[in-house]
Amino acid sequence: MRRNNNIRILFKLGIISLAMAVVAGCGSSENSAAESAQPSASGNEAAGSVTFVSWGGTTQDAQMKRWGKPFEAETGIKVLQDGPTDYGKFKAMVESGDVKWDVVDVEGDFAYQAAKDGLLEPLDFTIINKDELDPDFVFDYGVGSFAYSFVNAYNTDKIQGTPSGWKDFFDLQKFAGDRTVYKWPTVGVMEMALLADGVEPDKLYPLDIDRAFRKLDELKPSIKWWQTGAQSQQMMATGETSMGHVWNGRMYSLIRDGASIEIDWTQNIRTGDYLVVPKGAKNKEAAMKFIAHAVSAKAQADFANETSYEPINLKSVDMVDEKLLPYLPSQHKDTQILLDVSYWAENKDAVIEKWNAWLLE
Repeated sequence: MRRNNNIRILFKLGIISLAMAVVAGCGSSENSAAESAQPSASGNEAAGSVTFVSWGGTTQDAQMKRWGKPFEAETGIKVLQDGPTDYGKFKAMVESGDVKWDVVDVEGDFAYQAAKDGLLEPLDFTIINKDELDPDFVFDYGVGSFAYSFVNAYNTDKIQGTPSGWKDFFDLQKFAGDRTVYKWPTVGVMEMALLADGVEPDKLYPLDIDRAFRKLDELKPSIKWWQTGAQSQQMMATGETSMGHVWNGRMYSLIRDGASIEIDWTQNIRTGDYLVVPKGAKNKEAAMKFIAHAVSAKAQADFANETSYEPINLKSVDMVDEKLLPYLPSQHKDTQILLDVSYWAENKDAVIEKWNAWLLE
């Protein structure tokens, strides 16, 4: 019966994946340019509007549904859209002084690097109530958009027993089968390898990158890389891979639909996207109001229930669907690792260069 469920789930995924590219999400560039982007936002000099930029696809659709439209109704400020988030375009706008965006959903390492480089406006915490927000996702120039964890998920049709921690992810004898891993080094892959190699969580940073690559060498022949959330779901649901370094929300969707998937939360690696305001944004006050609404308790809970991403407002938990609650990273903090986005802001270019060379070896 579970295998029949997997077939039905894959049929859904086959349809859904046509509409997806790469998310944030979980981070990042999973979705294509926002289909609802409005050219009229390009000037954006008109009072009473704010241009919101995110990753497109279902993520931005949900952000508009749960944040944008209610904000418009509440304030009368029109929310225009653009996307997907493009860091090169972001930097060029600020440096030219021709800033067309007001609020942008970005990854954490970019938020910290952009703040250091003078590309962001400081947030106005007289408008944004940061006292309600998870302090792990608040700094002077950005607040969390949503949070998620990279977890070890496993297909129970393929895996006998219960894995515990990333060391078991690397144990191909005890837990046989191929693995799927996100094909990008800054999203917990290096941390996963070092934890599997016995590095204590409080000794993780600064990362020993050479040691991480040596550990990844052990697993490399058995890795099938994923670059979109839909790919990770397909490989896990079919059993093409028995275990995956994957987003918790994507696996929750499979579990909810009856797939033979379980999640090992041991040493889950938690991170999130951030909302930032580009330096020189033309509608700065409206941008602050939009962010204040987006991170409010109800808006965060509504978005969580829509997407299964974790809310960063601490008061949202009581409003989250009780079936979703056990699958939120905030409920699994005992061995949790917080991804150090400030470390990655400083070191990602050097690591990416080594990563690209390693992939070709």
